[in-house]
Amino acid sequence: MQKNDDNKPSKSSEITDILYGTETAKALTNFTISELKMPRAFLWALATLKSACAQANQELGLLDTDKSAAIQLAAKEVADGFHVNQFPVDVFQTGSGTSTNMNVNEVIVSLVKRHSQQKIILHPNDDVNMGQSSNDVIPSCIHLSAAKLISDELLPALQHLSDTLDAKASEHHNTIKTGRTHLMDAMPLSFAQEISGWSSQIRYAHQQLENSLPSLLKLAIGGTAIGTGVNTHPEFSGIVTRVLTQRTGLSFTPADNYFRAISAQDTAVQISGVLKTTAVSLSKVSNDIRWLSSGPLNGLNELQLPELQKGSSIMPGKVNPVIPEAVLMACTQVIGNDTTVTIAGQSGNFQLNTMLPLIGHTLVQSIQLLTSSSIALADKVIKDMKVNHSMINHNLAKNPILATALNQLIGYDKSAEIAKKAYEEKRTVLDVAIELTDISEAELIKLLDPKRLTRE
Repeated sequence: MQKNDDNKPSKSSEITDILYGTETAKALTNFTISELKMPRAFLWALATLKSACAQANQELGLLDTDKSAAIQLAAKEVADGFHVNQFPVDVFQTGSGTSTNMNVNEVIVSLVKRHSQQKIILHPNDDVNMGQSSNDVIPSCIHLSAAKLISDELLPALQHLSDTLDAKASEHHNTIKTGRTHLMDAMPLSFAQEISGWSSQIRYAHQQLENSLPSLLKLAIGGTAIGTGVNTHPEFSGIVTRVLTQRTGLSFTPADNYFRAISAQDTAVQISGVLKTTAVSLSKVSNDIRWLSSGPLNGLNELQLPELQKGSSIMPGKVNPVIPEAVLMACTQVIGNDTTVTIAGQSGNFQLNTMLPLIGHTLVQSIQLLTSSSIALADKVIKDMKVNHSMINHNLAKNPILATALNQLIGYDKSAEIAKKAYEEKRTVLDVAIELTDISEAELIKLLDPKRLTRE
């Protein structure tokens, strides 16, 4: 699958003529709402589906071999990311996505005509769209594009991030630092333990996406206009999903209920919710890193991030947490996208959802943003970030909350007195405890050992 990289050279740059037809031209006149186009991943799904449909119709004896082969060859060009400039239809179009479906049908017709030197003449509806409707094609492509992106890109990216976090944690089991609750000093923990919390969040997101993936593998194709399957062969959907399974490595099957698959987008809403949760997890990690790297003089300064660029156009030497900030913006977009998909998902009226292009575009964007963000966090932040041991040790030594370790021996009130005095006089808890208790210095050193308090 081609990534959504608008700067990637493509065969489209060699094409000066227009490959789409009249229906696409009408859409360009009618829909001038935005500059947003359907993403490449969605076009990949649409072209891949057209190829599988051509194969199915050939096997069923409904489409001759030459036409089927020609459709599949042209569709592969589209799926491989060529001719990108031939798909100019606005995301904000007819709610069924008919304009985008016809756009692909027309381009395939033109490519076949060109490749065969006009020996093979196809009709965009009768041949390329045989046994299909935009109403079952576009929902199928929503599932197909999302499933492929999650399986091939997002899940590996999350695994890479959690592995990178685990590797960093393994270096810091003996790095004991001040924990924080309510942004205030709390009991100590190892830096490995802190990182393990981040890694666990990412693994949880990975697991939830894996668990949700099977729901995307059920496709609406075969339901045609409203779910009854009118104008398609009863074996069509089974062959299409078999071909898609062979070509993608994902186990696609026809939907359990075509009426639900066409009229509702509950699966997309569910997946979007998991993507939102993933965004929240990445936001937590990014914000923690921002806080821990704040300073260097008037912040926590427990982490030092790689210097990737000048931090300020006016303040020399400033190093800003640029990647965590970029990730936070991406995650904010994903969280907002979930609201978009949710509202779009409830816009199913009777036998058709009428916000299908918006759902497809938004879901793809969320998956791609989370994929890129996970890789950026792993490779540009986590892998090379350094721990400021001197600052960590300094903060830990003067952490008044260490007095909590004495609660069982001297009680809460006495421990609080020690903590308050240590803080007010800027002394260590150990010094004050020696002064205010009858416990031996050796025993206090043992009781107040931060490493012991982490229970590692």
